[in-house]
Amino acid sequence: MKYVFILISICLMGCKNDSKKFDIPTPTNGNYLENEIQLADSVYYDKVLGALVGSAIGDAMGASTEMWNRKDIQLNYGYITGLTPALRQRSPEGTWEHNLLAGATTDDTRWKNLMTHYFKTNQNDINAENFADFIIDYYSTLTKSLANKEMQSNTDALDAKIEKIDWIKEWARVAMAFKKDNNSYLQAQNRFYGGEMSCAGQLYSPMIGLISKSPLEAYKNAYNLSLFDIGYAKDITALASTMTFMATRSQNLDSIINSTKFIDPIGYADSRLVGRIPTTILNNAQINIRKINELVIDSLLINDTIAFKIPRGFLGSKKDWIRQEMIYRVLEKDERNIAFHSAEIWQILVTALEFGKGDFEKTMQFIINYGRDNDTVASVAGMILGAKLGFKELPTDLRETIIKVNKENLGIDLVTLAQEISQ
Repeated sequence: MKYVFILISICLMGCKNDSKKFDIPTPTNGNYLENEIQLADSVYYDKVLGALVGSAIGDAMGASTEMWNRKDIQLNYGYITGLTPALRQRSPEGTWEHNLLAGATTDDTRWKNLMTHYFKTNQNDINAENFADFIIDYYSTLTKSLANKEMQSNTDALDAKIEKIDWIKEWARVAMAFKKDNNSYLQAQNRFYGGEMSCAGQLYSPMIGLISKSPLEAYKNAYNLSLFDIGYAKDITALASTMTFMATRSQNLDSIINSTKFIDPIGYADSRLVGRIPTTILNNAQINIRKINELVIDSLLINDTIAFKIPRGFLGSKKDWIRQEMIYRVLEKDERNIAFHSAEIWQILVTALEFGKGDFEKTMQFIINYGRDNDTVASVAGMILGAKLGFKELPTDLRETIIKVNKENLGIDLVTLAQEISQ
């Protein structure tokens, strides 16, 4: 027994030492996520202008049918392939005037304008504190102008000013609470737009990707500025910034989209029982697109004119429409109660990017004709694809109309904004 005990002890000691000696090392992500990739000044400017104009095109294409059901879009417009007049009443989140001409944009483009001024004011110092200060200052400037005697005597001008205040006040409430104390901030954040997990950050976060030096920096900066988001909406906000950055550096759409699976400094993928929700949504979207594209469309489906009636203006074949209709129906199964829910915006966005395969007009048309919060989704997708393609590769008629209408009718000079960002 004595010898048996000695042999067992030697074995245990040997196994212990071998375990240390042959331990498998923990894998690490490649440092390419932090590498800075420089662009020539002319290339960078073209991509920034392409991003701004591409985003505004998406916004304008959806301006007339924002929040509509896709069947109502088909009844009124058929299949939208370009810009349509924004025949709607003004609102804080929509157009600031009634019934504007084709090319007019909504709050999505106003946020791009506002973010350009934020970048100019703070240059490379992007943080939550000065972002909150910037929004508070903008709100304060608007409210102080109401005391102007000329403003009080001009009711039309007063209405226009109140419209602007009404747009930013929800955001200012959260920013003010953020500066006050943590308890006040949590209360304000959780009642922002009714406490919904909104797409707030996606209105401005793609802009952060334009000025970042790496995909990881793009994520971190956007995440830090996601003051108005709750839950995994913060992750989605940061991922929109990541994709925009990648679009300025890559022509490969798969690299742009799939980069979101590798950038996770917060550790959402480690969430117990759930994992990372935006990644799950993306994976499902990619699988659904591939499955539907691989389907063999038989004569029964082609001849089913009731279930798969082609809307007027659709330029593809009957098989093309059947596949697109199937994808739309998959999206409809996951619709949230509120169309501007962050996860719904993200799901439509990644589905459209996968569907369009880098084709700007095909992607925009898919989004706009689906409806829901189509101007916001198209605005984010337009910025990503615009950054990828560059201004020179955007459709000529669309880009020229957008620049002209926004400058002459809305006071937003997209060319000047691009110059300020790329300086």
